[in-house]
Amino acid sequence: AAVGVAIFLVTKLFDAIVDPIVGTFIESRKIKPGSSKYKPVMMISSIVLAILSVFVFLTPNFSVEGKIIYAYFSYMAWGIAYSFTNIPYGTLAATMTQDPQERTSLAAFRQLGSTMALLISTIVVVPMVEKFPNESVGYPVAIGIMAIVGIGAFYVTFKNCHEQVATNTKIVAAPEKITFKDILKTVGTNRPLLVIIFMTIFSISAFNLRSAMLIYFCQYNLGNITLMPYVGFVSIACSLLGVVAMPILSKRFGKKNTVIIGFAISIIADVINFIIPLHLVTFVILQSIGYFGLSIPNGMTWALVSDAIDYGEWKTGEKRGAITYSVFNFSRKIAQSIAGFACGIGLALIGYIPKVAQTAGSLLGIKGLLLLYPAIALAVAIVIITLLYNLSDKKYLEIASDLRKRNS
Repeated sequence: AAVGVAIFLVTKLFDAIVDPIVGTFIESRKIKPGSSKYKPVMMISSIVLAILSVFVFLTPNFSVEGKIIYAYFSYMAWGIAYSFTNIPYGTLAATMTQDPQERTSLAAFRQLGSTMALLISTIVVVPMVEKFPNESVGYPVAIGIMAIVGIGAFYVTFKNCHEQVATNTKIVAAPEKITFKDILKTVGTNRPLLVIIFMTIFSISAFNLRSAMLIYFCQYNLGNITLMPYVGFVSIACSLLGVVAMPILSKRFGKKNTVIIGFAISIIADVINFIIPLHLVTFVILQSIGYFGLSIPNGMTWALVSDAIDYGEWKTGEKRGAITYSVFNFSRKIAQSIAGFACGIGLALIGYIPKVAQTAGSLLGIKGLLLLYPAIALAVAIVIITLLYNLSDKKYLEIASDLRKRNS
C-alpha cells in the first residue's frame, strides 16, 4: 500500500512539472498561417495515449523491484502522453468561440462527457475483466477496448471542431523561442488565471479527498464496503444534473456567481451531513447534493480558463493558450497530490488502523475528512474567487471585441 501511494504521489508531481514544458513545446510549433495548431497534436497523442494505457495495466513477470520500477516508468510515460493529448484538447475551446454562453456550453459538454465516461467505465470494465480467467489478461484487454473507443472519440473531435477565433498570424507562423521568463510573464500578468489556479488548488483537493475517503466511510462508518460502488454511482450520476444546470445558472447569474452558488450548495450539504446523525438514506441524499453542487464550479472552470487565455492575449499581445492551459493543469495535479498526501496524513492523525474496528474518535475523524475538510476547502475557494476574480462577463465581452478589432 505504501508503494502504491508513493507511485501515485511521485508520478502526479512529475506530471505537474511536465505540463508547462509540454505547453511551451506546443505553443512554439511553427505552422502555416491558417493551419490548425492544436488538433494534430491532440489526435496523434491520443493514439500514443491509448497504447500506453494498455501498458499501464500490464503485469510483466519481473521481480518485485522490477515491477515497482515498471509501474513508475509506465505511469510517467502515460502522464507525458496524457499532457500532449489533454493540453491541446483543453486549449481548443478557447479557439472555437468567444461567446461567453457558447463557452459555458462547451465546458458543460466537456464535463458531461467526462462524467458519462466515468459512469460507463464503472459499469462495463469490471464485467469485461471477469470474462477472462486471469485479471492480468482481462485488464489489458478491457482497457484496450476502452482505449480504441477513446481514439474514435478524439477523431470525431478532430474532424468536427474548428479553430476559428482570429489570432495574430505572424506570431502563429513564426513564434519566437519561449523561455521560462516568458512563462512567468504569461502567468504573472494574468490575474484571472492566478485566481483560478489558487481556487482550483482548494476545490480539486476537496473533490479528490472526498472521493478517496468514501471507501473508508463505507467500510467502517456504514459497516459495508460493498456499498461503495452504489454510493459512488448515485453521487456521480447526480453530478450530471449539475452539469445540465450550469449553462442555465450561468446565463442567469454569470460565470463567477454560478461558481460561488455551486460551492455554496456543496458546503451546506456537507456541513449538514456532518452534523446530523448517520443514516444511510440521508447520507446518500446529502452526499449526492454535495456532488451536484461541486460539479457546477468544476465544469465552469474550463470556461473560465478559456476567458483567461483571451485576457492574457489582450494584456500582453501574445496568445499563448497552451501555456496558460498547461499551467492551470499544473495546479490541478498539485491539488491532486495534496489530496493524496492529506488523505494519508489525515488517517494517521485520527488514529486509523486498517482492517480492525475503529474507535469512536477514528470514525468521527473519517467522517470529518470526508465532509468537513471539503467544506472548509471550498469555503476558502469561495473567498478567493469572490474577493480576487475581476473578469466579469461584461468585461470579457469588451476584451473579446477589442481582440477581434486588433486581430482583424
